[in-house]
Amino acid sequence: MNNETSLRYHQKRVAVTKTFTFDAAHKLERYEGKCKNLHGHTYQLHITISGFLNDIGMAVDFGEIKDIFQSVIKSRLDHQYLNDVLPSMNTTAENMIVWIWKQIEEEMIKRDLTEEGHRLETLTLYETPTSSATLHREWMIEE
Repeated sequence: MNNETSLRYHQKRVAVTKTFTFDAAHKLERYEGKCKNLHGHTYQLHITISGFLNDIGMAVDFGEIKDIFQSVIKSRLDHQYLNDVLPSMNTTAENMIVWIWKQIEEEMIKRDLTEEGHRLETLTLYETPTSSATLHREWMIEE
């Protein structure tokens, strides 16, 4: 195993997913239902990033995904009142997931991950165990 690429089995793009949680409170504006009142959730966020394998056979380091989540999402949203800390928007899962996407993508650019061929592929944000919003890379491409 002297060849420097010997730990890489293939040259395919592979996506890896890591799951995180954070707790936050919010209320929905102009909504007629119980969520118009202040309430909280334990959000669950699934982050999927793809890349080509490096010389040790790894597409994306799970530790790097964790560091990105902690530095740009958890540090800003965990145990916060979302209506105060997010931009002017209704704090629906559908709005939040686009904001989260932009934060993660900006951080990946800062870390030169996109330059290395890594892509944010999918985010899924669970507001409850049975209710989620999903966003795919192709949906974020500007038309």
